[in-house]
Amino acid sequence: MPRRTDNELSKPPISQEEGSFEILRVWGGDNLPQQFSMITTWEDPGAWGLLMVDIARHAAKAYGKSGNINEQEALNRIKQLFDAEWRKPTDVPQQIK
Repeated sequence: MPRRTDNELSKPPISQEEGSFEILRVWGGDNLPQQFSMITTWEDPGAWGLLMVDIARHAAKAYGKSGNINEQEALNRIKQLFDAEWRKPTDVPQQIK
């Protein structure tokens, strides 16, 4: 079994299911750009829109559980910055490999 480091998340339970595979991995840091590893899993790229909304909802739920902000406020803030970034990107994606 590979060694897990402090900056690496644990695999979720579904990772043990036959036929499961990793779709997206994101790395970032203080004052560092995010870097992504991903595969274009689905024939319809619209599926990524569904995934991004699911990720936003899970993030909002996690913030809500932290007690610092309620879930709906967190989701509204995520959407606010999503829309701002959509309208005026702060960077341009670059191919790493």
